[in-house]
Amino acid sequence: MQIKPFGVEIWMNEFENHCDYNLAETCVASLTVSELLELSGKNADVMQDLLPMKMTYGAIEGSDRLRDAICSLYAAQTRDNIVVTHGAIGANALVHETLVEPGDHVISVRPTYQQHYSIPESYGATVDILELRPENGFLPDLDEFARLIRPETKLIAINNPNNPTGALMDAGYLEQFIAIARKSDAWILCDEVYRGTAQEGDGFSPAIADLYERGVSVAGMSKTFSLAGLRLGWIAAAPELLEAVSVHRDYTTISVGMLDDYFAALALEHKDRILERTHRITRGNLAILDAWVAAEPHITYVKPQAGTTALLKYGFDMPSRDFCVGLLKETGVMFTPGSVMHMEGWLRIGYANDPEVLRAGLEKVSVYLKQLAA
Repeated sequence: MQIKPFGVEIWMNEFENHCDYNLAETCVASLTVSELLELSGKNADVMQDLLPMKMTYGAIEGSDRLRDAICSLYAAQTRDNIVVTHGAIGANALVHETLVEPGDHVISVRPTYQQHYSIPESYGATVDILELRPENGFLPDLDEFARLIRPETKLIAINNPNNPTGALMDAGYLEQFIAIARKSDAWILCDEVYRGTAQEGDGFSPAIADLYERGVSVAGMSKTFSLAGLRLGWIAAAPELLEAVSVHRDYTTISVGMLDDYFAALALEHKDRILERTHRITRGNLAILDAWVAAEPHITYVKPQAGTTALLKYGFDMPSRDFCVGLLKETGVMFTPGSVMHMEGWLRIGYANDPEVLRAGLEKVSVYLKQLAA
């Protein structure tokens, strides 16, 4: 099997540890262990839980405690609809590996996380791209989607909220999307790793697994819950699909780590306090970014409705990689070039880190923009 290099991950690996202001980060500012314990009220007695714990394999599908906590994020999922994975990235890979075979027809939106078109392509599937455009608010064009779908379409891959645009399909839009997919009885894999970060209300958009009998929801602890270091994700789907996924999972996973399982369950059992922090950061920081964009004559964007990232359009005739490398060398600020996401002419910014880092970084970007303009 040959697969294309993963553009975003290669970029991050090359530069992430060599910047002063990481505005390429996609997670809500990561929690320390101390902060997690404080938010969950476990500071005093956590060692009573941990010291007797044997460092053996954990529950293969994830502990009952964890899967029950995950179910609290959904309207219609039970423990039997959940399997725990090594991160959302592992969940996505397992779904593609389980469902996609050579010759299958797959539709993926773009921009999105590269897994969703490069993996099925590497398995020998025909992958049609449903381009997301700024004039549509980076939402899928439903008429174009209807033209792409075929009677034999096997899988449709989306992510909601979208990475990197922050576009959000609400319940009504998702229902229209599902109605088109249902004509071919296609599976919909929805990467929902940013679910819970909407700018309004409780932050949660509907989950595809709750809306569609062939909907597959993937999520994890990294983005919304600020715990990327746990490397823990999950799949929510019909039990018959999870049985097929588990056949593949047995060859790669066995179980997630017992400590990861424990801390993820602890976090989800106290999710309200973590989500309060998440919304304070994402909503406050987007206001900072929005004001900055409004004041910058060489930058435009479609304001995100959710997520932790935005695509910025810059008004200079230069490759996005050159822009980002120059920015990093001149200012220490790290963006992600659109070229690694098949979005040349754009930049991805992650705005969910410490507010002071965001402010200071944007000030330096403004200086760089003035230099380019001169």
